[in-house]
Amino acid sequence: MAAQVTINEGVLWVGGEAYPLRNISHVGQRMIEVDKGAAWKEFFVRTLVWFFFGGIFAAVADVVGVILFIAVQAFLVWRLVLALQKPPVYGLVLNTSGTQREAIWSTRQDEILQLIQEITKAIGNPDIAQMVINVEHAVAGDLIKQYGPGSIDKAQHSGSGGIQAS
Repeated sequence: MAAQVTINEGVLWVGGEAYPLRNISHVGQRMIEVDKGAAWKEFFVRTLVWFFFGGIFAAVADVVGVILFIAVQAFLVWRLVLALQKPPVYGLVLNTSGTQREAIWSTRQDEILQLIQEITKAIGNPDIAQMVINVEHAVAGDLIKQYGPGSIDKAQHSGSGGIQAS
């Protein structure tokens, strides 16, 4: 998914969101990556549980049980591989009037770093700067934050792009 960031007439536009350059007090980045340790732990726990119950089922159901046992174990391995292959995502963070917002997310750190540099330059000259920056690797979805084991909180944000964690 591509997204467009525009700086024009002293305003930073990210999708449909407007941020007056004079109100931006800080520009930075945030990185979110898969917790690989948690992915491996989840895989091992599910595999052990499946070996116990699937082994019993395979012994009782004979050939069909063995086929199902192998299929479920292959599914668990597939889920692990998908989790481990997810790239980190990088967010453009803007502070305006004491409020921090993640304005846009990308799987490419260089895109976010370029935005940070261009926005910082534009803040120095808000009336002169005019540019359009295309973020080719923008990420769409909701931001899922987890604090502590087992607690999930889904945070909506008003920026363009986001991340979807599962």
